[in-house]
Amino acid sequence: MDEVYSELVQSQVELEQKNAELEEARQFIDSVVAAMTDVLIVCDRSGRIEQVNRALERLTGQSGKSLAGQPLEVLLAPGQEPLFDELRSKLHGGVGLGDCEVSFIDSTGTPTLLSMSCSSRCDHKGRFVGLVLIGRPVGELRRAYTELAAAHQDLRQAQKQLVFSEKMAALGRLVAGVAHELNNPISFVFGNMHALKRYGGRLTKYLQAIDRGESPDQLLKLRNSLKIDRILLDVGPLVEGTLEGAERVSEIVQDLRRFSSSQTEPLENFNVSRVVRTAISWVVKTTRIKPEVVLDLPDRLEVVSRRGPVHQIMVNLVQNAIDVMAEQPEPKLVVSGAREGQWVVVRVRDFGPGMSAVVMKRLFEPFFTTKPIGKGTGLGLYVSYGLAEELGGQLDGANHEDGGAVFTLRLPAQEVPDAEPSR
Repeated sequence: MDEVYSELVQSQVELEQKNAELEEARQFIDSVVAAMTDVLIVCDRSGRIEQVNRALERLTGQSGKSLAGQPLEVLLAPGQEPLFDELRSKLHGGVGLGDCEVSFIDSTGTPTLLSMSCSSRCDHKGRFVGLVLIGRPVGELRRAYTELAAAHQDLRQAQKQLVFSEKMAALGRLVAGVAHELNNPISFVFGNMHALKRYGGRLTKYLQAIDRGESPDQLLKLRNSLKIDRILLDVGPLVEGTLEGAERVSEIVQDLRRFSSSQTEPLENFNVSRVVRTAISWVVKTTRIKPEVVLDLPDRLEVVSRRGPVHQIMVNLVQNAIDVMAEQPEPKLVVSGAREGQWVVVRVRDFGPGMSAVVMKRLFEPFFTTKPIGKGTGLGLYVSYGLAEELGGQLDGANHEDGGAVFTLRLPAQEVPDAEPSR
């Protein structure tokens, strides 16, 4: 008897523990259901309501007790019954349904459209025993989508502003190099124009002598003294050289406009090699210590892309490479480019100390930089990475096997039919 009594006591204790756990589980489920802001309806297999949450009670103005046992159709707006029958038949087959719009009658008697997610409810043996419907008024969803779209637009605008700010910062660093680039062709044009001005005076003097009816001997003597024959031979090359210098100035100005523009450029067919050489020239001319620059680029490396972003990427990569070699006794920069299958690939290698594992992991994070405070924004590589993706390309960085780091830019090697390659 003692043994039986002991077992009964133990069973009673276990039963009370299980009952307490069950009660806690029920309270937990009730609290979760009550806290839900979405509408919840639980029905049996025939469509009769078994349980609802407070969100539905607030929507319809009816209590869960009054709705229990009633068919779901009492909550639906007129004309929704066929839709419910279709949902129930599909759920009988084990098919879950989501984002289905169903119209309910709210507390004021007005139809309210809800976006419903419907799923089947099964017992412990896996048999279909009813439906579970969860929904939210479509107006709330649309408002949430509108807010999300606005937030996404603000983010895109902030990213554009970030790119533009980094572009302006880079342009500020490049002013000296651009000025040097402009100075050479402008000086060339000025020199040629001064020569043409002198030649113009001599030609005018000779033509005036002809108009006065000077004798052939006097004209020949004047022609020789003014060196008219030499002028005639020199005018053509002077004009061509002046035009070439003016065209070079125009190209540099166009490069500046593309680089500084905040507008999205159209796709065009252009020579990547020229863009790379221009970027290197601009950056190198602004540096205090000039690195040895080794170029392994073909004369023409055509790609269909946007010239301004490609130029900005190359400026950032070259500037970054030169900065990391600031303490090197013999800085050296190697830039190569080639067509590799469906890609046009440009590699920028420095001979600096290379990158640690920590730096490699955070290489393209915004505002991450290894430079001292005030020496870098930490946006150059981040912006370049984003620009490369926008162009349909890739940008990655790694340590070179022979020392230093190498950054690789890949651009899709598309071709435009009948397009004339630009310079």
